[in-house]
Amino acid sequence: MGKVFCGVSGWAYAKWKPDFYPAKLSSAKFLGFYASRLNSVEVNYTFRSFPTEKLLGNWIAATPPGFKFAVKAHQNITHIKRLKNAGDAIAKFVASLKPLQEANKLGPVLFQLPPNLKFDLKLLEDFLAELPGKTPCTIEFRNASWFNEDMFGALTKQNVALCLAESDDLVTPDKRTADFCYLRLRKEGYSANDQKAIARRVRSLAGHGEAFAYYMHFDAPECPLQAEELLHATEST
Repeated sequence: MGKVFCGVSGWAYAKWKPDFYPAKLSSAKFLGFYASRLNSVEVNYTFRSFPTEKLLGNWIAATPPGFKFAVKAHQNITHIKRLKNAGDAIAKFVASLKPLQEANKLGPVLFQLPPNLKFDLKLLEDFLAELPGKTPCTIEFRNASWFNEDMFGALTKQNVALCLAESDDLVTPDKRTADFCYLRLRKEGYSANDQKAIARRVRSLAGHGEAFAYYMHFDAPECPLQAEELLHATEST
């Protein structure tokens, strides 16, 4: 069974006090506390800003060995260039993540496509050819036109994971295209039975390689607490 990484999209949320973060914990210590209870986080900061070496050094220092940062790709690649002729932009972005790579703390890079970007096989194939082979990558398609065998085959050929995203508006087909899986749990409010079903699903996914699962942060502590519950549920098997 592959290792399971569970977390939330971000950690800098004071509204998680006092149910997740202690009431008097300073924001500077949020990441360290988060990493004492969860083993991964999905970083949205990188969608709009390139991280500095100093910033990444602080993140690395605040987290234990084995902790993984899944990183959302910069909007220049996905929303401005819209995947077209993005080779240089991809290389520049991945280079900015070098400190995480060297510390063995870089998880998958998430390329989240805009909802109005529709299926284009050649665009996808050209984009996939530009991705760095040694960096695990996953793509979140937010337009249903992409969900077809040509897309699945293109991702499988390049060992790029289809991001298994679910929201109240769109659910991605449960298709495995890489040697790891990446799950985004975006619905608002998961019941106890939902949590049990998610744990079974993640355990199944991890049967074939590493599995990464992230909850939406929202503004309440339920999400990190549910992520922690999921992590414990998968560790107990």
